[in-house]
Amino acid sequence: MACTSLPKHPLTFFRAPNPRIPPSSATPSLPRASHSQVYGLRLSTNTTSSLPPPSFPQRMLICAKVSKGDVPPSFTLKDQDGKNVALSKYKGKPVVVYFYPADETPGCTKEACAFRDSYEKFKKGGAEVIGISGDDPSSHKAFAKKYRLPFTLLSDEGNKVRKQWGIPGDLFGTLPGRQTYVLDRKGVVQLVYNNQFQPEKHVEETLKLLQSL
Repeated sequence: MACTSLPKHPLTFFRAPNPRIPPSSATPSLPRASHSQVYGLRLSTNTTSSLPPPSFPQRMLICAKVSKGDVPPSFTLKDQDGKNVALSKYKGKPVVVYFYPADETPGCTKEACAFRDSYEKFKKGGAEVIGISGDDPSSHKAFAKKYRLPFTLLSDEGNKVRKQWGIPGDLFGTLPGRQTYVLDRKGVVQLVYNNQFQPEKHVEETLKLLQSL
């Protein structure tokens, strides 16, 4: 089981008592909501809830269920043309399975185009490339057409396969993880690579590994 340890510093909240201020007015006012844009995904945080507890554990472990040396759970998902595609279809050849957050977001577009630009290298190595996200087939079809993607995109609506494979989220679970697997001809995982903010590195790392298979 592959685990990543993330440091998390304890937070301590202290409010000095002020006898001149009634208890009801001592609570600081907080903004109702804050929004941020991360790689094309809008995140909302409601800050009107009560303050967090005084402290947290020093470290939090994020574990991926599918690790190097494992045979991952099989699946059957619809591709960009609405056809069912099973992972078992690719047994007997190396397969690159990359999970990404969403179509048409900056990081995911960079990653998809990087796989596109190196696609001939994957084909020469006898490998197939499969991209998976929670978008529906029609979204995948438009995405593949717009950027001329020559490989298969699969629709994991509800993120069922993502959960089965145990792919960790990023930014404390607010952003779907960007994780790539390389399976050998026997369907055994030989590489697990996670890098949310350097999408193009996924192509570099997978090509490097495929040369040794």
